[in-house]
Amino acid sequence: MKIKAIETHTVDVNHRGDWVFVKVHAEDGATGIGEASQGQDGRVAQIIEGLSSGLIGRDVFQIEDFHRRLYNEAEGRPYHTAVSGIEHALWDLVGKALNAPIYQLLGGKCREKIRLYANINRATVDRTPEGFAQNAKKAVEEGFTAVKCAPFDDVSTRDIAHGTLTPAIRTGVERIRRIRETIGPDIDLMVDCHSRFNPGLIVQTAKALDDLHLFWLEDPIPMTNLDALAHVSQSTSMPIATGEQLRTKSAFHRLLEKRAADYILPDVKHVGGILELKKIAAMAEAADVMMTPHNPSGPVAAAASVQCMATVPNFAILELAWGEVEWRAELLNPPEHVVAGYIELSDRPGLGIDLVMRET
Repeated sequence: MKIKAIETHTVDVNHRGDWVFVKVHAEDGATGIGEASQGQDGRVAQIIEGLSSGLIGRDVFQIEDFHRRLYNEAEGRPYHTAVSGIEHALWDLVGKALNAPIYQLLGGKCREKIRLYANINRATVDRTPEGFAQNAKKAVEEGFTAVKCAPFDDVSTRDIAHGTLTPAIRTGVERIRRIRETIGPDIDLMVDCHSRFNPGLIVQTAKALDDLHLFWLEDPIPMTNLDALAHVSQSTSMPIATGEQLRTKSAFHRLLEKRAADYILPDVKHVGGILELKKIAAMAEAADVMMTPHNPSGPVAAAASVQCMATVPNFAILELAWGEVEWRAELLNPPEHVVAGYIELSDRPGLGIDLVMRET
């Protein structure tokens, strides 16, 4: 089966950016879909257009060779995102050609459904503690058993320079406490720090959160110093999650070698696609680290993550961008279906979905 054409479709979402979907058309008339969303960066669609002419006539089954030839580690994230989106679509075509879901082609499923957590940050316009708490409550009422917030986005370098819990940091702590009071002790609660702390200050802050039994503390400090991150991991009582900014196996290898994290967050849109995500999961499994893919994405990237994570023994939980747009599920046929905080696996071939384009 040969590639005949590649096109992109952009869907306007909100102030945080667009969803960019990829369609790869095969000579036999079949179409595979992928996602190459990159916030507000319009370069991805241009990169895909530039790559497409060199891919016409290529065998869609040669996914490993596709990655070897195109995924240059020295390139930036827009390029990696473009390659990843095309790769999803190739897998979708292969699954359709073989009449098999992608998870069967990756070794078969380890589970029947994928647990999700609701990332409420983008949907939380009211940044008061009560605003965070009410959105967390809504997510739990919809059936989610895990919620993630980013309560420290107000923290600046000036706060860090003080070396103590400034008003901005204390407000963040108050937001987390209000969420925990509202959702109760049995819902898993994750906190994303967006790398806004230094090692000493995040250790202080973590002690102020000890009694809240967080599921993890994510990106507590910048990843520029893995030894410092390992120190933070050893100095706090809660698990550490990180890795959403990493895009290559070599980068994840360095992180895993330092034993600086309990959970890693590779993103299927940036690491090269589904097959590379599977390889990174195997590296993490060997290091006794859990997989929890970064996925503040549209529904096609979510479907790609679901297919891969169904096959991964060390999978923990998958991110879902909660509350961004009401029409999200309508972009797919069948619609994206979340029940009690889980997505059930489909036996449909490929990604198990078709893209329903929306007017922008």
